[in-house]
Amino acid sequence: MNSYEQKQEARKIRFEKLADKAQTEGERSYNRARDMAQAIPFGQPILVGHHSETRDRKYRDRIHTTYGKAFALQDKARRYEQKAASVGTGGISSDDPDAIEKLRAELANVEQAQERMKAANKAIRTHKTDESRIAVLVAQGLTETQAVELLKPDFAGRVGFPSYTLSNNNANARRIAGRIAELEKRRQRADVEQEGDGYIYREDADENRVMFVFPGKPDEATRGLLKRHVFKWSPSRGAWVRQLNNAGLWAARSIREALDKGAGL
Repeated sequence: MNSYEQKQEARKIRFEKLADKAQTEGERSYNRARDMAQAIPFGQPILVGHHSETRDRKYRDRIHTTYGKAFALQDKARRYEQKAASVGTGGISSDDPDAIEKLRAELANVEQAQERMKAANKAIRTHKTDESRIAVLVAQGLTETQAVELLKPDFAGRVGFPSYTLSNNNANARRIAGRIAELEKRRQRADVEQEGDGYIYREDADENRVMFVFPGKPDEATRGLLKRHVFKWSPSRGAWVRQLNNAGLWAARSIREALDKGAGL
């Protein structure tokens, strides 16, 4: 497990702990509200005009508020559970130090799938009977069920893998190859550190981040400028950061122009 994967695992565990905490607190609030409600005799109305009316209304309001808190905590627990479940499901991140190797493996699988689909379609065109077609497809690695399904005509009477499937798969291969080329180029670039008007600008290839470092907390206008360009404060780095990609570099250039001119804030 590399450093990025360790961070992802730690993030998942953190969300799971937050979900457990919210669930536990929600159960406590629910039980407390239920116990409070049980103190009121079943069907007991508020005695309007009685000296107990104000106290009774406040007590019932507290019950309502406590139930509301319990349900809000349960919703919070579900949100954290969903966040924990989604960690690591967003594909291969450029922040992963093994991203290039993983993308190469993914590309190899996509290219192999392309060749298998082309070979299957060729076998279907070459052989004229379903029996011989199935035999060849099974020999290529398909199960008999998959082979039979592949020979079922579509709405236009066509059999085999449709052309759009091959086109989409080929486009996916080009996309992955493009990402590999971009990451390789990015890793070859030198780190950058330049001093601007009241800030230090950095490009860190290892961190895969473009950063702005200020001597103290920047003013509200500067923070607004950074946030508009999707930079986030990173306490661990002591900097405002964004991923080091073309969009991040373009945003950083716009920020530097505004900061150096003292305009647009």
